Amino acid sequence: MVQGTTSDAGKSVLVAGLCRVLQRRGVKVAPFKPQNMALNSAVTVDGGEIGRAQAVQAQACGLEPHTHFNPVLLKPNTDIGAQVIIHGKAVAEMAAADYHQYKTTAMDAVLASHKYLCDNFQAIVVEGAGSPAEINLRDRDIANMGFAEKVDCPVIIVADIDRGGVFAHLVGTLQLLSPSEQQRVAGFVINRFRGDIALLQPGIDWLEDYTGKPVIGTLPYLQGFHLEAEDGIDSSQVTSEDQHSLKVIVPVLPRISNHTDFDALRLHPQVDLQFIGPDQRIPECDLIILPGSKNVRHDFNWLCKQGWQAAIQKHLRYGGKLLGICGGFQMLGQSIHDPLGIESKPGSSNGLALLDFSTTLAKQKQLHRVTGRLKLEQEYAANAVVEGYEIHAGISSGAALDKPFAHIDDGGELRRDGVISNDQQIIGSYLHGLFDNDQARSALLRWAGLETVLPFDYFLHQEQQLERLADCLEQHLDFTKISLFN
Repeated sequence: MVQGTTSDAGKSVLVAGLCRVLQRRGVKVAPFKPQNMALNSAVTVDGGEIGRAQAVQAQACGLEPHTHFNPVLLKPNTDIGAQVIIHGKAVAEMAAADYHQYKTTAMDAVLASHKYLCDNFQAIVVEGAGSPAEINLRDRDIANMGFAEKVDCPVIIVADIDRGGVFAHLVGTLQLLSPSEQQRVAGFVINRFRGDIALLQPGIDWLEDYTGKPVIGTLPYLQGFHLEAEDGIDSSQVTSEDQHSLKVIVPVLPRISNHTDFDALRLHPQVDLQFIGPDQRIPECDLIILPGSKNVRHDFNWLCKQGWQAAIQKHLRYGGKLLGICGGFQMLGQSIHDPLGIESKPGSSNGLALLDFSTTLAKQKQLHRVTGRLKLEQEYAANAVVEGYEIHAGISSGAALDKPFAHIDDGGELRRDGVISNDQQIIGSYLHGLFDNDQARSALLRWAGLETVLPFDYFLHQEQQLERLADCLEQHLDFTKISLFN
């Protein structure tokens, strides 16, 4: 099990790298995260929902994502509450205090999934959540040492030296663990080091002597490295050097979900994509994309207060293109109704009223992996294939849906997805992962304004990054100190 001194210390990346190393050595390996809190999620091969980090780790193992890889997923919709997803299905909306009591039940789901993986795989690489030294969360813990103790799993603790204070992080974390938990720590990994390793060595020697634990390796800072983020938006901007690049902006909604939808765009050599945060200037651009949201009505209200409604109207008057994905699609319509209080207090809100349809949130969430064909004008799409996944509670209806964005193959029958406005200026879709497929991405970039679109294989890029990561671990980790490799 890989645990970290902080969030974003490198747990997800280290697990993905270890999985790929084992997969390259012919080991049947699976990733596992007992409990994840994230708004980036993926639809699994068995029709459930898990964190996207575990989907990436599954790819590192050469596997399709499965609900057993992440049996408990928490999707926050307020600062003190979240939707609780067990084995891929939403079971309740809970306040943090209520979920704390529910953890005993959640642990049963965790142990059931762990047993399934033990029965079907030779090795399991487990990812912790946050830090194991959160004193207030130790009771009923299912995400870190509580799980490790229950299944008798050795632990590696990783810390990010790029943030500073790496020795204090590692020593402090270890000292806040119980004696039995300290004993199961097999060693440390120092992540994202840049500089002369010889200057770090005295600190490593001291750390090993002080704690009695080995430093399994020091991983270098990998410039330009990219794997899909578990939750937080990567603050580093990937800016195209092409002076004729397409300018794309995306508002960072308070409850933005599945912002990994835009990774393939950010990495495309002809696209300059910027995430626009609160109180930032809204720049001119070719394309505005409204992203998914875990609380659509709340986020739409925030969007209006930030001046986006006026900016979008101006953008459209000057001929710019507008795309809404999932919750962003719902915002394009006349109204959003939540009579059951699925995402927030029961009620209704107006939308942008740019398209003639409305959305009602229903109790049953739609979870589908889909393939279909775009219905854009022939000059853009040429009947392009689209692949993606749906995760939404909203059911949209109205006259605008008579002109769909795509036809989806639903078990041999075609069903409609989304909307294209009559003037071809606005698109709405429920499909996440729209830009991952080269055909669909190229068609949408032509629609947005690029005359000639360069090919870009996003899956190949992901594979290259996983191989680069595995090569790095092979070079810098002492695998004799990790039990899975012995």
